[in-house]
Amino acid sequence: MKRQALFLLWLLLSVAIVMLYLGLGTPDGNILLQVRLPRLVLTLFAGMVLAGIGSIYQLMLANPLAEPYILGISSGSALGSILAGLSGFILLMPLGGFLGAGLTMLLVWHLAHQNGRFDKSRLLIAGVIAGMFFAACISLLMYLHQQDTALILGTLMGNLGRIFGQGEWYLFLFLVGLSLAILAYLFYCSHAIEIMGTGDLYASSLGIDVVQLRRRIFILSSIVIGICVSYAGIIGFTGLIVPHLVRFIFPSGQKKIYLVSLWSGGVFLLACDLLAKHLLTLELPVGVITAFIGCPVFVLLLRKS
Repeated sequence: MKRQALFLLWLLLSVAIVMLYLGLGTPDGNILLQVRLPRLVLTLFAGMVLAGIGSIYQLMLANPLAEPYILGISSGSALGSILAGLSGFILLMPLGGFLGAGLTMLLVWHLAHQNGRFDKSRLLIAGVIAGMFFAACISLLMYLHQQDTALILGTLMGNLGRIFGQGEWYLFLFLVGLSLAILAYLFYCSHAIEIMGTGDLYASSLGIDVVQLRRRIFILSSIVIGICVSYAGIIGFTGLIVPHLVRFIFPSGQKKIYLVSLWSGGVFLLACDLLAKHLLTLELPVGVITAFIGCPVFVLLLRKS
């Protein structure tokens, strides 16, 4: 009964945040349709992707620290997106982000195998090392292309204030639809992922092809993360904190945890973006807000667990 009340309260709060996000300041019709609505869609999309994929990684790898940023995928995607942007082809930034995420996942996946066996600990270590290397590459690009610092910083610290041209808006909506289809497929795999989280040997004994399923999940998740980072930049802690908070309310059942994480991630990022825009007279990068909120919450979770 207590969990149901908390869930209902969260739904009401979510609706209030969305209404406040769209209506704050009573904007006119053009601002609402051309600025507020695209930013709302991008923010919800980014939060859903990060929190949903984070909930899958944490369960599948049996590690509470697993999330796209820790595995280096976000940094690889950011590097690919920045390289595409610096080349002058802004419309190709989603493709660059996807290629960067895919190549990072292939690299980390290869390093995670030892003598043909998959090692979860090696995967995390390889992800951290890859992320550090790509961060160094991005720092070098920032030094060499100081005139494009705004583009690089927007990718590194999260930028939800993207202004879409008409053609780019249609491309973005298509990519969002593709990502939602992938997220729906990952929801379909929730039961198998939950079994796989108990151990590869047990999952294999129940007829689950662990190697193929894990490879498929990493490939599909790399696609949506690449799309997300290419538009919203790197936003830390959303994929780490939100699934933990959801599991605190719903201790079991990956299907329920995954669905609630999707919605909660979007609403959490909306609330953070509201703070980023209105906390000071100068708009802050949303990644700064998520870090300031995420660090204390994560420490509190560690102390209580």
